[in-house]
Amino acid sequence: MILHPVLHPLLLVLLCAPLAYLAARGLIRRPAAGSGQAPRWIWAVRLAMVLVVFGMLLRPGIPGGTAQTLATDTDIVLVIDTTASIVAEDWDGDRPRLDGVRADAQSIVDEYPGARFSLITFDAAAQQRLPLTTDATALMSSLDVLRPEVTDQSRGSSIGIANRMLAETLSAAAQSAPERSRMVFYFGDGEQTASTEPESFSSSAKYVDGGAVLGYGTTEGGPMKKTTGRLSTGSGAQAEDEYIQYQGEPALSVRDEDNLRRISEQLGVPYQARSADAEIALPEAPTSTTDYSVSGEVGNVIELYWILALALIGLIAVELVRATQQVVGLRGLTAPAPAPAPAPRKGDAR
Repeated sequence: MILHPVLHPLLLVLLCAPLAYLAARGLIRRPAAGSGQAPRWIWAVRLAMVLVVFGMLLRPGIPGGTAQTLATDTDIVLVIDTTASIVAEDWDGDRPRLDGVRADAQSIVDEYPGARFSLITFDAAAQQRLPLTTDATALMSSLDVLRPEVTDQSRGSSIGIANRMLAETLSAAAQSAPERSRMVFYFGDGEQTASTEPESFSSSAKYVDGGAVLGYGTTEGGPMKKTTGRLSTGSGAQAEDEYIQYQGEPALSVRDEDNLRRISEQLGVPYQARSADAEIALPEAPTSTTDYSVSGEVGNVIELYWILALALIGLIAVELVRATQQVVGLRGLTAPAPAPAPAPRKGDAR
C-alpha cells in the first residue's frame, strides 16, 4: 500500500478529528425517549463518513508497474525578437509573424522532452522572461501573452542587443551543470533599426552545442499594426487596428537574411528561413541526451481513493433517505386536520 496524502497527515488529523469526536460522542450517548435526537445508528453512519473522507485524503494506492521515460539533459535558450516587426503580417498570408514564432516554439518543446527552457526577449533592451525551467507549460504561457514593444516608445533596436544576457545565461548554466548540453534558438527577422552596428554573439559560441537561427518575414515585407500596451477595448482597440505609417503609406518590415546568417555564424548554428508552408527542421539533441534504455523508470501507482468515494456516496445516500423521511413526517404533523361535518338541524329531514 502506498499513500500520497493531499496534505501533511498531521493536518489531516487536525481537520478530521473534531468531526470524528462529535460523531463518536453521538454514537456513545443514548438518546432520551421522545427527545427527537438522532438515533445511534445514524451517528455510526456519520462517523463512517468522516473516516472514509480521511482515507480518501490520504490517497491510498498500490504499485502498478513501471513506465520508461525520455529525459533530455539539455538546456535550451530561446531568444525572441519583440520589436514591432514581430507582428508584421506576412506569415501564412496576412497573419502576424508572432504566430509562427509560437508554433515553432511549441515544436521545439515537443522535440526535446524533459529539457530545461529559458526565454529571453529583446527590443530596445534585452529581458529574461523565464529562467531555466523544465516547466514547458510556463514557457508556452509566457509566449501566449507575449506582445511587442509599444510603438510610440520605439527608438530603434539592435538585433544583437541580447548578446550579453545570452552569454551570461549560458555561462551560468555551464557552471551549475557542466554535464548538460546547451542549445540556442534565435527567432527574428534580422532588421537592424538602430544606428549602430549590431553586437556580436561570438562570446556565446563556446557554450553552444546546437540550435538554429530562425528567420521570419518575406522579401516583399509585411505591414505592422501599432501597439499601445493597453487593453483592446474602447479607444485602445481603435489604436491597435492602425498600421505604422511611413511617408503616408503602411511601413513594411522585410527579412534581412544577411544579418540572420551573420548571427548563425557567430553562434555556430545553422540558419533556417521560416514559412508557414514548411515544417521546421530541428537538429538532433546533443549527445548528452539520454534515451529510453538509460533514462530510468518511473513507477506507476493505481489509485484506490475511488473505492472510498463509492462508499462515501452510499453513506450520503443513507443520510439523505433519513432526512427525506423526516421532512415527510414533519409535513404530516403540520398538515391541518379535516374540519368536522356540521350537525343536521331539526326540521331539515322531511
